[in-house]
Amino acid sequence: MPLTLEEKLKNLPTAPGVYLHKDEGGKIIYVGKAKNLRNRVRSYFQSGRGHDRKTRELVKRITDLEFIVTDTEVEALVLESNLIKQHKPRYNVLLKDDKQYPHLKLTISEAFPRVMITRRIQRDGALYFGPYLPAALARRTIDLINRTFQLRTCDIEIDGRLPRPCLEYHIKRCLGPCVKDLCRPEEYSEAVRDVRMFLEGKNKELADEYGARMERASDEMRFEMAAKYRDLRKTVLAVSEQQKMASVQDLDVDIFGFHREGARLALQLFTMREGKIVGRREFFWEDLAEDDSFDAASFLSDVLMQYYSTDYVPREIHVPVDFEDRELLEKALTERKGRRVRILDPQRGPKAEMIELVEKNALIAFEQRFRVLKPDMERVLEELQEVLELPRFPARVESFDVSNISGSENVAAMVVCENGKMNRAEYRKFRIKTVEGSNDPASMREAVSRRYRRQLDEGNPLPDLVMIDGGKGQLSAAASAMRELDLEAIPMIGVVKPPRRHNDVSHLLLKGREDSPIYLDSHSPVLRLIQMIRDETHRTAVTYHRKRRELRDFTSELTAIPGVGEKRKNRLLRNLGSISKVAEASVEQLAPFVGRKTAEDVVEHFRRQRALAGVDEPGGAAGEGETLDGAAAGEALVVTTPDGEVAGLHHPDDPTVMTDETIADEHIETRLVDPEGSAEDLQPIRSIDHAGDLRTRRKSTRKRGERSTNPHAIKREKLAGEEE
Repeated sequence: MPLTLEEKLKNLPTAPGVYLHKDEGGKIIYVGKAKNLRNRVRSYFQSGRGHDRKTRELVKRITDLEFIVTDTEVEALVLESNLIKQHKPRYNVLLKDDKQYPHLKLTISEAFPRVMITRRIQRDGALYFGPYLPAALARRTIDLINRTFQLRTCDIEIDGRLPRPCLEYHIKRCLGPCVKDLCRPEEYSEAVRDVRMFLEGKNKELADEYGARMERASDEMRFEMAAKYRDLRKTVLAVSEQQKMASVQDLDVDIFGFHREGARLALQLFTMREGKIVGRREFFWEDLAEDDSFDAASFLSDVLMQYYSTDYVPREIHVPVDFEDRELLEKALTERKGRRVRILDPQRGPKAEMIELVEKNALIAFEQRFRVLKPDMERVLEELQEVLELPRFPARVESFDVSNISGSENVAAMVVCENGKMNRAEYRKFRIKTVEGSNDPASMREAVSRRYRRQLDEGNPLPDLVMIDGGKGQLSAAASAMRELDLEAIPMIGVVKPPRRHNDVSHLLLKGREDSPIYLDSHSPVLRLIQMIRDETHRTAVTYHRKRRELRDFTSELTAIPGVGEKRKNRLLRNLGSISKVAEASVEQLAPFVGRKTAEDVVEHFRRQRALAGVDEPGGAAGEGETLDGAAAGEALVVTTPDGEVAGLHHPDDPTVMTDETIADEHIETRLVDPEGSAEDLQPIRSIDHAGDLRTRRKSTRKRGERSTNPHAIKREKLAGEEE
């Protein structure tokens, strides 16, 4: 029989360790560490402790607990951080970054290491350096490493058996370890050591090392090698001089600062390497304690323990306030780094001024994130470039979407966003010609191919980024079309919607990296920009599809008239403007476009249609001022079938009704336009159902201003044919 909570509290050990509180569902809701498990855990259940509101809410939900005993407090500290990251308990402070910043990975576990960009830190024996902010800095750094130190960039097995090196060797971007006798293992290992020193920021030490090697090579009469070391020394010194912000001390320091209002908090981290500010990170919280129970010291302690469980540990960490576990965390980080790590809370001098600068940036980030200020579009586009790692600034973004119902009236649309603003003059619409049925990937491929083949033929500008409204299928189809046009270098993303929530964005798929989806924070300005472009694309595609469907539904009646085919139908609509004007036109008005005989047939056809509805002339009922069945002028008229049964109502003053007819004992009104400008559906509106009962309009249950998830009031069982 399992122990109860009271029995577990009585048998807690006095050793250091980690405890896990659980709720009635067995879910871990809090993870904590303790120097003495018995004293710490029991303190939660002592009424006289004066707990804050958050702790009181936590205690109410605790129904079970577990604990793990460790040998030292340092082990408990590390274990607590790992368990928090694993279980994400509700009542712990969780470190959530709104971006995954890139790191550089040096694969020292391989025989011939290489450097690559990654956004995921793993325990695989490699060395990770970063984060690099902005992301373009990581790309520039790895390009410099390839040009300067010439480590390999391929992922093939290196055994020295290849007959000849690749192009990278000939353009001086690889030492060529894949071919025997081109590069000695000692020479490659020396290049790896140099890269490691460079990434660790030891530029001065590396420059001195190159100077010594240059002197030795010169003394040994190896002048080409001496020239190589001379150039390397110049490159390293030039890189170290390109930093923009300097500090007095030549140290690796991380500086923290935050700004909090209520339950929301913005945290800033400035990374300083060799006394230069090289990057910045932002973190945000929205669910902290809103009252005075917020403890800044405890908050910073939790943040630092989680952050430095995986990231690079600097020599010094500067924080705005001291906290209880500072010495314990210093000891843990010192053991991990292998040299002394200090955590300081400076009160005056240059270090305190630097913390004030970080807190000022935290305030700015807080306002931009939570005060719903209009973001600077240039900054948003720069952030989009960083998130997607685009090779150039996305000044021109083109977005595609397709729309059809079960494959009928299959169309596509493309919209253009230039510098964050929609350029309606550049919008394009496509009637899909080669695809039959509902095949969105094939339709997307045709639209993309037609668009950029014409752009190439006419010499028009190409986009910096292409957006596809869809998942892997649509993205791969569009990418294959770009490949055929030799435009594979243009970046392309797919915008994926979550299930049953077509107005939201689940994640992004980057062409070439479809297996690594990109998730954006729900408050990110980049996400709002992408949603705005996607929504505009969808609106344009659906609007064009509806117009095509309207043309199909409401002009099919013209082609049913003898002598009127597709050409004459289009000629009438093009010259008269709409089918309602065609229905009201006289023989003299129609004759110039279809001939007199066909014009008479058209007029006679619409006269019969009006007669079926009980109307002799377009402007009135059976006679001037007269009504059918005794109805007053302007009121609804009762329409009867030839058998005398009531078929429905006719509204003579309704300008939207073109025809009233009875087909198979069912009264049908054909409407042309919606006077309110937002037609629910462009199919014919049936006022009486198959049983002869009047159809009633469903009342909306939405509140004023609430957004509809089903704007066309289509029943959910009919969603198989819904517009996409």
